[in-house]
Parts: sequence; C-alpha cells; structure tokens
Amino acid sequence: MIAAVIDCGTNTFNLLIAEYQVNGKHRIILNTKKSVKLGEGGLADNKIAPQAFQRGIKTFTELYAIARDYKVDTIKAVATSAVRSSMNGPDFVKKIFDKTGVIIQVLNGDTEAQYIFKGVNLALEDLNNPVLVMDIGGGSTEFIMAEDNQVIWKKSFELGAARFLQELKPSDPIIPEEIEKAKNHFKDTLQPLAMRLKKYPIQTLIGCSGSFESLADMIKAEKGDNTTIGKLYRFDNDDLKELYRKLIVSSEKERKNMPGLVDYRVDTIVYAAILIRHIMKRFKTEKLYYSTYALKEGILADLIYQKIAV
Repeated sequence: MIAAVIDCGTNTFNLLIAEYQVNGKHRIILNTKKSVKLGEGGLADNKIAPQAFQRGIKTFTELYAIARDYKVDTIKAVATSAVRSSMNGPDFVKKIFDKTGVIIQVLNGDTEAQYIFKGVNLALEDLNNPVLVMDIGGGSTEFIMAEDNQVIWKKSFELGAARFLQELKPSDPIIPEEIEKAKNHFKDTLQPLAMRLKKYPIQTLIGCSGSFESLADMIKAEKGDNTTIGKLYRFDNDDLKELYRKLIVSSEKERKNMPGLVDYRVDTIVYAAILIRHIMKRFKTEKLYYSTYALKEGILADLIYQKIAV
C-alpha cells in the first residue's frame, strides 16, 4: 500500500508519501513541505484572511497533484490550529473537497497531540523512559508526557509562533521587555503543564516541529556538518545556548543571512527559541532531542496498524 498524508498546518503544509505493510514495515518515499502562512493576518480575528485562504487552496491542490502522480492508494488530510480556530475554517474544508474530493479532518488539540506522540513513537520504537514531547506550531503548541510507550498526559496550548507575532508585534530586534512579557505569558498559560511536571518531573525533552528542525540545521551549518539528520538529533546544550544568545539580539535582516535558517522561519524562530529556552530552564530538562517524525508520521502509524480506515 502507498499512502499520502497531507498536514495543513498554520505556517506550512506538509506532504508525506510512504509505502507500508499492514502491521509491518514502512518506507518513506517523499517528505516535503511548502510555506503557506495560513494564519497570516487572521489569527487575531479567528479567521483565515482572503490571501492566505487562496494560498492554502493553491498549495493543497499542488500537493494533491503530487500525491496523485505517485499513484497512492489513499490520501489522508488533516488540519490543525489555523483551520480549527477560524470561523471560515469549514469554508476552507469545503472548498478543498469541491476541488479535490479529499475530506480534511480538522483535528482538535488532544487528537493532534495524540498523533504527534504516535509519530515520535514510530521513530523511536522504545519510549520506556519518561519524556516530554513538544511540538511548536504556528497557531498552537502541543505537550505530551509519555512513559513505557504510553501517553500519560497531553494538552494543546494556544502558544503558536504565528499567533504570538500577531498578538505581541515584537520589535526588530526583540527587546528585553518583550522577552519578559513572553516568558510571563508562558508561565501563566502553562500552569497545567507545570502542575503535572511538579508531580512527575522529566529530564528529557523531545521537540518535533519545523522550529526544532531549523535550530538543528543552524547548529549543523555553524559546525560545517553536512550529514543528514535521521529520525533523531540530540542538541548540545552549549550550542543551543549560544544560538539562543545570537537569535534574541538579531534583526530580521541578519537572520535572513544566517546559514541553515529557511526564509519562512526567519520571523518565527526567535519566538521558538525563547519558548524552548523557557521550558528547559523552568522545568530543568537536561536533554533535548529533535524528532523528524511528528504528526503526519503518527497518521501513518495508524494506517500501518489499521486504526484508520483506508
């Protein structure tokens, strides 16, 4: 069987094409993404702005055409924060169906978190030790506590990078007062997570999103490391701290010239770095990893184990 998974995120749309055997192995054929910025100009008003709406339709249609070229047996499409929190999200889903015949499943925060965990679990296969999984999206950020390959606790918070930029409108470069404002917002919003981690402290953080990917790529570029990241990348804490210091004093123009940073994350990477740094310091996590498997791979996992009808 060959399946395509299309993940309609707030910043990027992702396409995964994989060959798999039911209850068996899988092989990734294609893993690609396109910048869409579906949340641009509309998140604060709970809507998808007209230009972003059209970009989303165009990009989804392009990814759908690629999937058809691979003669896939099934296409599974999901949407996350930008679509689920927007008043015209249902209009977007209907327009996609009218053009392609694909029904987009709009995931609630808990379901999104569950799929993210399944993706990470598919990559690592053995999550015996307690871990905290973190996925920074454009509209929301998901946290999942897991042990012995099981979810202990999960929750989605409206702490997405694009949402933050639209609400705070930080200076360029961001100023210390704005960083403190962001940290205070994190502290207040993440009280449910703090309560859980006080009872069940966890030392290992696994990040899975484009922000973690960009941070890893930037550190690798700085070191002249051209090797391909497999399923998992471990951050060196000193490297991460040094990159954080560079990012929080950088202007957008300077970030555009930073090796390893793709153009469509130039505006959000500072926020991601601040949030990650806050989590690691506040909850005293000692190890940070980047998992290349996340939401769309979680959907693939359910296809492999027949938990989604094909």
